[in-house]
Amino acid sequence: MNVLVIGGGGREHTLCWKIKQSKDCDQLFAAPGNAGTASCATNLPIDVNDFEGIKKAVLAHDIQLVIVGPEDPLVNGIHDFFLKDPLLSSVGVIGPQKEAATLEGSKAYAKAFMMRHNIPTAAYAEFTSETLAEGEAFLEQSNPPYVLKADGLAAGKGVLIIDDLETAKRELGEMLLESKFGAASKKVVIEEFLAGIELSCFVLTDGSSYLTLPMAKDYKRIGEGDTGLNTGGMGAISPVPFVTEEFKEKIETQIIKPTIEGLKKDNLPFKGFVFIGLIKVGEEPKVIEYNVRMGDPETEVVIPRIKNDFLAILKAVNEERLDTVTLEIDSSAAATVMAVSGGYPEAYEKGKTISGLKQLDGKMIFHAGTKQEGDSIKTSGGRVLAITSFGKHHQEAVKSSYEILSKIKYEGINYRSDIGFDL
Repeated sequence: MNVLVIGGGGREHTLCWKIKQSKDCDQLFAAPGNAGTASCATNLPIDVNDFEGIKKAVLAHDIQLVIVGPEDPLVNGIHDFFLKDPLLSSVGVIGPQKEAATLEGSKAYAKAFMMRHNIPTAAYAEFTSETLAEGEAFLEQSNPPYVLKADGLAAGKGVLIIDDLETAKRELGEMLLESKFGAASKKVVIEEFLAGIELSCFVLTDGSSYLTLPMAKDYKRIGEGDTGLNTGGMGAISPVPFVTEEFKEKIETQIIKPTIEGLKKDNLPFKGFVFIGLIKVGEEPKVIEYNVRMGDPETEVVIPRIKNDFLAILKAVNEERLDTVTLEIDSSAAATVMAVSGGYPEAYEKGKTISGLKQLDGKMIFHAGTKQEGDSIKTSGGRVLAITSFGKHHQEAVKSSYEILSKIKYEGINYRSDIGFDL
C-alpha cells in the first residue's frame, strides 16, 4: 500500500516513523515533510492546503491512503475534496469531513455540541462585535479569572486567561473590534474558569466503533514551572499517573461515549482522531476543547506506546471495521522533551546547523522544524526536535530524554528542564 502523510512537524514524523514499520507499507510519502520524515519517507514539496497539488501527487504515486496531520486542511475540507472528485473518491482519508472538523474550527460550535449531548464542560457565552456591550456586561457578572477564547483557529494562541476585569474588557474589545487574532476572533467565547490539572485524551474512530489510545499530559508554557508564554508544546508524558481506573471509567462513560454517539446523532461522518482536551476538577473530568487530529507533542509519546501494526489499524478505520482491532499498549512510560529555537514563541532565527544527531542514530528523535541543506540539518521552525524515551516510570523516561538532548547542539537551543515536574 502506498501512503501519504500530510504535514511537516513532529507529529507527522512520528506517524511516518510508525507507519514505515508496517509490513503493508510499500511506499511512504510526506507533504511537505521535514529532514526527519526524509529518513523514512519521500518528501513532496506541497503545502498542506494545496489540494490540487495533493491530488496530482496522489494520482502520480498511486496513493491509496492519506493521513491528514494538521487541523488546517481538515477545517478547510480536504476530506470533502477527495469525496467529491471521481478520481480521488476511492482513496482513503484519515481525518473528518469539513462539518465534523468544525469541532476544532469553532469553539462556539464545539460548546454547542457539548451542551446538546450533555458532555461536561465549562459554562460559556459567545459574543461578536455587535454584542460587545453584552460581552462586557457578562464579564462584570462573572468571577475572575476570565477566560476569553477566539472562536476560530489561532495556532494555539487564541486563549487568554485574565485576572483583572478592566484588562479582560479591553482584550475583548481588541479581539472583536481590532481583530487581535485575525478572522479567528470575529467571535469570542467567554468561559467559566475551571481550576484543576489538564490532560489529553485521544480516540480513534471509524464513525461507529472507536479505540481509546493512551492518554498523555503536555506542557504548553515556555518557562519552568509552567510560566511564561504559551507555546505549541514543550514536552509530554504518557501514561498520566493521576488517571486511575475509576477516573478513566468516568472519561469513557461521561465524555468519550457521548462524543462518539453525538457525532452519529448529528450525522457527522468521522474517520480519524478525536483529541479531547480534558481538565480534572476535583475527581470529575470536564472537556476544555476538541481537536480533530492528534496533538503535538503528545503524538510523540502516544504513538510509540502502541505495539500494533499502526497502518493495519488505519486501514481498519478506513474500511469501518475498527471493532475487529484489539489495541496493544506498551506498559512502559514515555516522555518527550521539545528543543526549541532561541526566542520562541516570539521572534526567533532559522537556519542554525544542528550537530550531534548522527551519533544518536536509533534513538527516538522526531523532527518538528528542520530542513536538509546538503549534508547539514538546519533549524526551520520554532519547535525543532522532540526527543522521546521509554522508562519504567515517567521520571526515568524524562531523564533518558535529557541525556540524549545533552548531546544535541545548535545556536540558541532552548528547552524546559522540568517536564513532569507537577506529577
